Amino acid sequence: MKKFTLLAGMMLLVATLASAAKPEIEYTPGRDLTLIGKLMDTPDRYARVDTIKYTGFSDYQRKALNQESSGLALVFKTNSSSVWAKIDYKERRSASNATDVANAGLDLYIRRDGKWLYAGSATPNKKNDPMELVSYMAPGEKECLLYLPLRSIVNEVEVGVDKGSTIEAMPNPFRHKVVFWGSSFTHGISTNRPGMTYPLQFQRATGFDVRALGVNGNALLQQSYAKVLADTDADIFVFDAFSNPDANLIRENFEPFMKTLRAKHPKTPVVFQQTIYRGNRNFDTVSDSIESARMAAAEEVIKKAMKTDPNIYFVIPTVDVNGESCTDKVHPSDLGYYNWMESIRKPIVKIMKKYGMK
Repeated sequence: MKKFTLLAGMMLLVATLASAAKPEIEYTPGRDLTLIGKLMDTPDRYARVDTIKYTGFSDYQRKALNQESSGLALVFKTNSSSVWAKIDYKERRSASNATDVANAGLDLYIRRDGKWLYAGSATPNKKNDPMELVSYMAPGEKECLLYLPLRSIVNEVEVGVDKGSTIEAMPNPFRHKVVFWGSSFTHGISTNRPGMTYPLQFQRATGFDVRALGVNGNALLQQSYAKVLADTDADIFVFDAFSNPDANLIRENFEPFMKTLRAKHPKTPVVFQQTIYRGNRNFDTVSDSIESARMAAAEEVIKKAMKTDPNIYFVIPTVDVNGESCTDKVHPSDLGYYNWMESIRKPIVKIMKKYGMK
């Protein structure tokens, strides 16, 4: 009994000392830090598309999809031993085929020896609850990359550091504007964390300035998004444009989409990705037929376009062909998205080198 009491007392003392060792946290609003990942400025800082300036969107696209913070990140420097955060949501969203951290949480990376390494992620129990992302770090200044939620709509993010430590905005650490646009795949549906979308994995692997506009289920080569993309400053476009439209819509919308884009970007390289092989095709004959027709139409329109436009390219991502990295019959897991990124990284880097981008 005495041994148990002594052990319990020691555990309480250790817990008390550990708690006491944690410093008081001071918060800085995200508006005072550098925001990266946006295609262009918007009236709402954490929205991705200005749906007042651009028309033709459905209510869902205008009020929800285009307002989600997927692909956005805050970058800052701090000498704090810990990093905390709070999120003030306009709308906290969830989905059955992704974690709450991906849909509503934050994902922190810190640069070490030139590489961005995972540092911590979290999601709050409720709006404005403090989240501990990482603690007990060694002394010294850290360069931090904090990805915002994939699906939620954000009013503000506050970043917390130890009281008395420094935190300041840092310049965008990435180079060359690589604009990704596409379906739920590009949006990052079914990832575990916001930073695990394939465009953001591409960003960290290459050091390129990725601006990712993934529009879950709504990348149909339509004019509303074509106009947004045409007005976007980009060194190269990378499109996942064939995963949502069916074969007929691909043939109908492709040329008008490219005409709108080329009116303002006559020679900018445009990389189109073939849609990936989906796990639900293995035994579902209807799905297999639809997907086969979709892929054939994509190849058809691209081959035709490449005959007259030397700045169009076609790459074929590799995820898997049997569903081992599939989460919900359609979307890849984190591993699947990593494989996707790795399969397109070298071809895209090679294309960029042709245009002087290294």
